[in-house]
Formats: sequence, C-alpha cells, structure tokens
Amino acid sequence: MSTPQVEAFLEMMAVERDASPHTLSAYGRDLADAEAGIPGGLMRGDETGLEAWYASLARRGLSPATQARRRSAVRQFYRFALGEGWRVDDPSRRLDAPKQGRSLPRTLAGDEIDRLLTAAAARDGTAGQRLVALVELAYASGLRVSELLGLKVEAVRRDPAFLIVRGKGGKERLAPLNASAREAVKTWLVARDAVRPEKAPDSPWLFPSVSAKGHLTSRRFAQLLDQAAVDAGIDPARVSPHVLRHAFATHLLEGGADLRVVQTLLGHADIATTQIYTHVATDRLTQVVRDKHPLGRDD
Repeated sequence: MSTPQVEAFLEMMAVERDASPHTLSAYGRDLADAEAGIPGGLMRGDETGLEAWYASLARRGLSPATQARRRSAVRQFYRFALGEGWRVDDPSRRLDAPKQGRSLPRTLAGDEIDRLLTAAAARDGTAGQRLVALVELAYASGLRVSELLGLKVEAVRRDPAFLIVRGKGGKERLAPLNASAREAVKTWLVARDAVRPEKAPDSPWLFPSVSAKGHLTSRRFAQLLDQAAVDAGIDPARVSPHVLRHAFATHLLEGGADLRVVQTLLGHADIATTQIYTHVATDRLTQVVRDKHPLGRDD
C-alpha cells in the first residue's frame, strides 16, 4: 500500500516533470517494493537496510535494467524527501548502479517487413486495412507504440508528410511519413469512416476501439502482429510493435543515415541509446572503411 509521501512524490513527478502514466506506474511499484523490503520503510530506513534491500534485487532474479530503475526511483524519492524536509539525510547516496550489458535490439530484414505487410493486407476488409496502416506508420516513422496508438485522427486528415509527436518528457518532434504509409492511412481513413454508425459521434482516435482508453491497445496490436507474422512465415517471437521501431532505426543506418538524425527521429535524449542500432550496420561500415580509408584501398 502506498504511503502519503510516495503519493506526494508521484504527484510531483506527474505535474512538474510530466511523467507518463507508464513511468508513474513503474515508479509506484518500485517504491512499494522498497517500502516493503527496507526495515522501517522508506521514511525510517537507514543505509544498511537500504543496501540490503537493493542487494536482494539481484538474488530475486530481477534484471539489471529493473534494478537500475528501482535505484533511480528511490534516489529521486529521497532527494524529494530532503527537499520537503521529511528527512535530513539521503540513505541512497551510496547505492552503486548495477553493471549491465546493453542487449541488442531485435529487428527484421527489409524483405520480412514486406512479407509482414503482405500478410496484413491479406486479412479481410477493415481489419487488414487497419493492420497495414499500423505497420506502415510504425515502420515509416519510428513511433513508440504509445505514440502510434495515441494518434488523433485529425493529425492525419490532411495527408501530412510529417507528424508532430509528443514523446517522453513532453518533448515534441517531427516524425516522417513516406508515400506508402500515407497511402495506407488514406485507405484506412475511408474504411474507418465507413464503419462508423450513422449519426454517432466520431472517435478522436485514429485507431478507435472499445477499450477503456478508447483506442487500440498495445496488447491487441501485438496480438495482431503475431497473427500476421505466422501468416508471413516469421517466428512471432521476433515480431512486436517495438521491433518495428527497431527496424526503422536499423534500416536507416544501413542506408547511410547520420546517427544524429536517427537520434532526433527516435526522440532519444542521449545518443548512446541510439548507438545500439549501429550493430546491424557492421557490414556497411566495414565496406565504407575499405572503400574510403587510404589504408583500406588496394591501389
């Protein structure tokens, strides 16, 4: 059960730092775990108890990424507690970040994207048109799944070449739409509008649904991709909404795009996050060195 201090901290994160609901939920779980695992809880715990709780995370099998997030949550909470005058010390100051190797992102080859789109288009009626629009938009723009499913229909009514996306931290960026994505969206809009009951108010969402949020959920999108992957002869374990974002980034780099440009298009605050995609361009980079570097030439 959340304490008043944790509730106040999460409210601050939402209002002052514009944290997303997903981030708030994750931090809430992290702090609840700390509250339960630290002797005396967050407000009365000391360095010894906090370090013992933190050491237990690895023993419980939590990934380094999850450990790092829990460390971040408690450190931010204690900084907030100091500022509010609830504590006069910060017991989290000596917590060391877990050592973690960054895993390589899963991606798909260009021909696999084509097969996935073909399988999506083969589905009957509006279901196929919707899935094609989803895949084309995700692959053409590199949108996060929350950004994609949260698109408003008015954002695409005028067939824009770019979308203005509000991403993490409330930061806005431009997301490009290529010709095939724009055609897929136009086809979907015709189908979408045709199935709306006469005189019923239009949904504000591009991909409306009967879900609580009013638009298609990420879980349902993932299920649809799984089905399309099976039809396309692709292992569904290799396909997800986020894999389409990975494919967008890796294929841009393979095509010679500048890393800074890809960083901007993905909305990454730190270029180190974008650099993970360069692993897929090894062959192309080797060829560039061989062709362009003076010592790499045969002549």
